[in-house]
Amino acid sequence: MSDNQIDQYRREFLSKTTATAATGAIAPGVMLMSVGQAQARPLDEAVTSANRWGLLIDSNKCADGCSDCVKACESENAWGSGSSDESKSDAAQKAQWIRTVTLKNKLTDKEHQLPMMCQHCEQPPCVDVCPTGASFKRADGIVLVDKHICIGCRYCMMACPYKARSFIHEELNDQAPDVPRGKGTVESCTLCVHKIDRGDGSTACADACEHKAILFGDLNDPNSDISKEMKKHATTQIRADLNLNTGVRYRGI
Repeated sequence: MSDNQIDQYRREFLSKTTATAATGAIAPGVMLMSVGQAQARPLDEAVTSANRWGLLIDSNKCADGCSDCVKACESENAWGSGSSDESKSDAAQKAQWIRTVTLKNKLTDKEHQLPMMCQHCEQPPCVDVCPTGASFKRADGIVLVDKHICIGCRYCMMACPYKARSFIHEELNDQAPDVPRGKGTVESCTLCVHKIDRGDGSTACADACEHKAILFGDLNDPNSDISKEMKKHATTQIRADLNLNTGVRYRGI
């Protein structure tokens, strides 16, 4: 394919995306039902920047060996062990929306673990490199992938400093109704956007954490629990040196 053909291909995709945005519709494949923490938003009401949804993860509360957040995410979004299709895949090819990583203090040899997922950056590198506009950030800070226009180039996977994205290698049959997936496309944590949009007020990982290590909330609301906790305690961004202003913050690291 010539450079002119590639440029034309990209322009066609981007023009379609722009036209969709101009009519007030969100990207195809994303079902929007609400935005309020406890109240559903009408279908025809656009997402706004009044909210910025995020997570505060207290690694001091994470129990060694615990994987409840991972299991809850798999079950809610039908990936990994939550998908019978992926049971046929090689381990290296399975999706991984959230994973636990172990940190070790080199001076004391003390270890503790914490969950790692898409950090929902304010300036997401994955969006910057996407040639079709499939990777995008909503006005409320949630970073998503539009399955309809993702061409599986995997540029976003290479650009993500958190290794948060997965490529789907197999045919999928047992998908969750609210979570569109598809062979040949890229995916990652959606911050349980379907739950947020219907007004559930939390994510599957936060709901499942019996240690209360994960707190979901509106970073723009000074009266939200997450904002109050961030005012009381010092928090950290992973790879803060990249100046991405992540929507996921950590304590204890």
